[in-house]
Amino acid sequence: MFKSLATVSGMTMLSRILGFVRQILIAGVIGAGGNPVADAFWAAFRLPNMFRRLFAEGAFHAAFIPLFQGKQVNEGEAAAKKFAEEVLTALVFILTLFTALVEIAAPLFVFMIASGFQDDPEKFSLTTLYARIMFPYLMLMSLVGLLSGVLNSVGRFAASAGAPLALNICLITAILIFADAETEVTGMAAAWAVFAGGVVQLAILAYGAARQGYWLKLRMPRLTPDVKRLFILGAPGFISAGAIQINLIIGTNIASQEPGAVSWLMNADQLYQLPLAVIGIALAVVLLPMLSRRVKEGDEVGAARAINRSLEIAALLCFPAAVAFIIIGAPICDALFRGLASDALSLFGSSGSKFTAHDVEMTGAALAIFGWGLPAFVWHKIFSPAFFAREDTRTPMNYALIAIAVNTGLALALFPFYGFLSVAFATVVATWLQVGLLAHKLYRRGQFKPSRRLAERLVRILAAAIGLGVYLHFVIQYTDVIADIFWDRTWISVLAISACGVAVYGAFAFLLGAARIDDYKTLFKGKAQS
Repeated sequence: MFKSLATVSGMTMLSRILGFVRQILIAGVIGAGGNPVADAFWAAFRLPNMFRRLFAEGAFHAAFIPLFQGKQVNEGEAAAKKFAEEVLTALVFILTLFTALVEIAAPLFVFMIASGFQDDPEKFSLTTLYARIMFPYLMLMSLVGLLSGVLNSVGRFAASAGAPLALNICLITAILIFADAETEVTGMAAAWAVFAGGVVQLAILAYGAARQGYWLKLRMPRLTPDVKRLFILGAPGFISAGAIQINLIIGTNIASQEPGAVSWLMNADQLYQLPLAVIGIALAVVLLPMLSRRVKEGDEVGAARAINRSLEIAALLCFPAAVAFIIIGAPICDALFRGLASDALSLFGSSGSKFTAHDVEMTGAALAIFGWGLPAFVWHKIFSPAFFAREDTRTPMNYALIAIAVNTGLALALFPFYGFLSVAFATVVATWLQVGLLAHKLYRRGQFKPSRRLAERLVRILAAAIGLGVYLHFVIQYTDVIADIFWDRTWISVLAISACGVAVYGAFAFLLGAARIDDYKTLFKGKAQS
């Protein structure tokens, strides 16, 4: 698990670093709250991006991998490949029709994701244009999700984890080329870059699958029993695995009533997505095939142990990130979207960042709220595979529907009082509720029992995270003083404080026993023996 996690996390980290560069450049060139292009682009991007996360990082894998591995174990590789080709044909047929529908009825779909834009014809028109350009990305990501599911099932994670690099490279290139153009033109270039990134990702995954003997061919579209079974499992799995993304779509619609809110939420979302992807999504990608195979082989003890260990690893890595977002959320936003963006753009002869001090304040406030939910976002990615590995997608779907209802009701009730921040708060509450329901159900079934080691480690990890919080709260007050050392670059001082925070947390973790040297000695010893 550690070896596969390292592969997925390493590639994901590289992709998310480029994603930071992408986000910084877009915020610097297009801006946020003061520019309708920013809201239009991020609202249009939300829908295809949601499907990317669902197909490439969760819901589709939840239904496909257990069935694909069942074919491998029971009927052999030839049957598994035939099943994958049948699914490929069905996806191409269905998604071609769906994409055509969206292209024709794009204004209706824009209203569904950003109804607040209807009072601003320019913003609504731009969102519709960008959505039409970007929506074919959905089909491309669906096929990428299928091919990555095949590769992950046979223990190959590098290609699927590294493919998202292509999207970020395409977007960065487009933003730099059109940095000095009109913002509407820059937004259109970025929209076309999203489409191009999807094409490149599909090519990478197709090549990787072919190397493993899975060059999939199109067949005549047929609703075979296996494909029907996939859709039966996939429909509730789509809702359950994608509850967080569905909540964000609902939140985007509610927030669209407030100018600038869509951009603020999207920028905060991109920041907390780094630890979520590197820890939670990477663990889920590795954990699902592992749990599925162990369950099918009858190793329930091993499956339960893997869940406990995953929860511990996730807490060790995500608790400090959550503390940082809560305490220094605004300074992080200022460092990345204003300071670093301005210096980066100046290297290419462009003007300073269009991300304002008000944008920093609003995005930082949303990021701090999301920080309270980060452990829940990550643990959701661990508990869900425990159901999917047993081909149970209905139970998580029921809990997801409860979470979606709570999220919607809470956001609508609080929006008149707290504006777009109510959306972030509702998302956090709904996700914690969903995680609690999932854990309780697994516990009642006897498929998850928190081990003594997990309980002890969680207490120690929390104590180490509190120690980090005290350090950040004290040191961040001296940002300007530290900036004098770094050529008056406040953003460098914030990043330096954060880097030292890693060392501080590591020291607390080892001193308090949240992490122990023996764990890593065992890991390296196992690698040496293998």
